[in-house]
Amino acid sequence: MIPAMVQKNRSMTPLTLGGELARYFAAGLVALGVDLTLYIALTEMAGWHYLVSATFAFCAGLATIYLFSIFWVFRTRSARNATHEFALFFAIGVVGLALTAGVLFVLVDFLGVDYRLSKIAAASAVFLFNFSCRKFFLFNAPCDRPRPRSGTSRK
Repeated sequence: MIPAMVQKNRSMTPLTLGGELARYFAAGLVALGVDLTLYIALTEMAGWHYLVSATFAFCAGLATIYLFSIFWVFRTRSARNATHEFALFFAIGVVGLALTAGVLFVLVDFLGVDYRLSKIAAASAVFLFNFSCRKFFLFNAPCDRPRPRSGTSRK
């Protein structure tokens, strides 16, 4: 069912940079939902410090956006090796995580903003950085390795 929805939604958005940005925004909202839900749960229910919760939740969101990026968001891929591709995707995510942690620290500890609102502000601030880096370094030029189709394995 989900692959059919992905196929339908993929065909509804144009093959342009604007279409990729729109798909990345939609995928980013899903990843943010995963990230924010886990962030709040770990902070409030598990009693973790908000920066520790943010790290674990960010990793779950990172995995979510990676899967959307390779299967739905971007049309072309630059890396020939999937391991290299994920490593670079992860490295960009780590820089995004550092930016997120910095924004959270300033907003929560220095300005007294609620940690949940701070998380949304941080995610908004890091969104364009992540999209731009991933588009430029990973999904900009074809490498004779097409994006995997739904239901097929990556080799």
